[in-house]
Amino acid sequence: MAFADVALLDAFNKLKQGRFEERQLAAFIERAISDLKENPFVGVVVQRKLWPREYVARFGIDNLRKYDSPSGWRLTYTLRGNAIEIISVLLEWFGHKDYEKRFGYRNK
Repeated sequence: MAFADVALLDAFNKLKQGRFEERQLAAFIERAISDLKENPFVGVVVQRKLWPREYVARFGIDNLRKYDSPSGWRLTYTLRGNAIEIISVLLEWFGHKDYEKRFGYRNK
């Protein structure tokens, strides 16, 4: 498991030190990371036509998956690697409304 960039890792570490709600989100992300380490294919495949252009430009993705939490949080990630090793790369996390905006399901 890896984070897409240092800023995302820093944001995650700040969540662990934050208010109760932020610590809850950090716990969800930790659970997701654990699940992805066990099975990188646990998330839902996102159709290419729905990929945010920013993800392609910024991260150079060639696949995209999402992991849903019971509390409405979404985590997006891509898979990198080869036949021997697969690494899940965490791209972003957000609440349901922000997820809908990012993927064009609702007006900004």
